[in-house]
Amino acid sequence: MSIRVLVVDDQALVRAGLGVILDAQPDIEVVGEAADGLEAVEATRRLRPDVVLMDIRMPRLDGLEATRRILSTEGGGSRVMILTTFDTDEHVFEALQAGASGFLLKDAPRERLVDAVRTVAAGEALLAPSVTRRLIEEFTRRPVRSSESAAPLASLTAREREVLDALARGMSNAEMAAALFVGEATVKSHVAHVLMKLGVRDRMQAVIFAYEAGIVTPGG
Repeated sequence: MSIRVLVVDDQALVRAGLGVILDAQPDIEVVGEAADGLEAVEATRRLRPDVVLMDIRMPRLDGLEATRRILSTEGGGSRVMILTTFDTDEHVFEALQAGASGFLLKDAPRERLVDAVRTVAAGEALLAPSVTRRLIEEFTRRPVRSSESAAPLASLTAREREVLDALARGMSNAEMAAALFVGEATVKSHVAHVLMKLGVRDRMQAVIFAYEAGIVTPGG
């Protein structure tokens, strides 16, 4: 089955360009476009895309609030990947807290765009290295919230703690499997248990939890 994508950007040329690239892939289908956040929320409710490519700065309703609305009530399982120019967008952490599954730089090569859509559709998280640096910088300014995290963390097994630590360090399933000497299917099972026990929706939210709980520290 094709990966269904909704493209959201207030610039028609950007929407058209993204659509041409994605529709050329045999496993990806652009099912709709939206020019602002309000249109994005309505289109997501109506079309139920697998992935929403979401610009941040748009009229009427920006991409951050649209992401919150989509993932809280309207999404129906849709995942949101933020489109950003990075140099001007200062909302990385806020977007991740809203539930975005990752970031894509607008000047990324077309191969990167296609891989990003496939990655997010598969339930993985995606962050450009430059965005990761900004995320870590944000964590260094925030106090550790260990007391709020104590109960969920206590429910994790020792192996699940190892998996959470690996997630926070950006390791893929294959890398975790090699490091832990288990199969990828076992890693996927552990990741699913970690997400369930922490009460988070995806790997990206688990990473945020790990940093806020002090399990992993920037530079550690």
